[in-house]
Amino acid sequence: MTKATAIIVGANSLLSREIAKQLAEQGVELALLAQDPESLKEFTETLATKAQVYPLKIEQPQDIITTLEHVWQSMGGAHLVVVNTGLNSYDPQLPWLPEQDIITVNVQGYAAICNTAFKLFREQGYGQLAAINSIAGLRGGPSVAYHASKAFASNYLDGLSMHAQRLKLPITITDIQLGLLDKAAMQQSRLWLSPPGEVARQIIKAMQKAKRKVYVTKRWMLVAWLTKLLPEFVYNTRHWRTKEERKAAQAAGKK
Repeated sequence: MTKATAIIVGANSLLSREIAKQLAEQGVELALLAQDPESLKEFTETLATKAQVYPLKIEQPQDIITTLEHVWQSMGGAHLVVVNTGLNSYDPQLPWLPEQDIITVNVQGYAAICNTAFKLFREQGYGQLAAINSIAGLRGGPSVAYHASKAFASNYLDGLSMHAQRLKLPITITDIQLGLLDKAAMQQSRLWLSPPGEVARQIIKAMQKAKRKVYVTKRWMLVAWLTKLLPEFVYNTRHWRTKEERKAAQAAGKK
């Protein structure tokens, strides 16, 4: 392959689109795997390079493997595979079906993608696998299956990196640890939220530098560090509230 090529798995999200846009501006040809491929047709027409869209059945691991292998053959291989998949939900009653769906997508589907990508890179002799994960995996949390699945995701990459080193192959594994952006959005925090373009820029920069693990944006490294250090009785009682909820609580305290 003389031209840089990349496969983005989970291309429907705003962040994935921004990554695709910035990679295309650098001349990288793309294959985009998405659960709703129709929604990406107009987007691909705006990209600076060639981009093909393929359907992604994230809840069916065997179909994911078949699709990824087909895309790989169609492209003649790839230099980079970016994985940005994930399901999250929260219900204090912890019903089983949502937990099962999260495990199916975030564990089985994710592992099928990463395993297949690694196998294809091994056969090719080189490549980079980058997965967008979350610092939610550092400890357990109220979204029980989600937090646990992100711990699995990070550890799975650790194992693949170790395997590449033992095989003495130039396969780079990059674990991209995003901050708790959903909670920051809930709090309407300008400090902890960054524009998607900046998030994508930091991710691409980390991939280009072949980083093994990176926190995006960089300020979330502090939160990750504190998360690891907090004693359990403090960690388990911390609260994330919106500005409206905090104002209501303050008003109630004054009465």
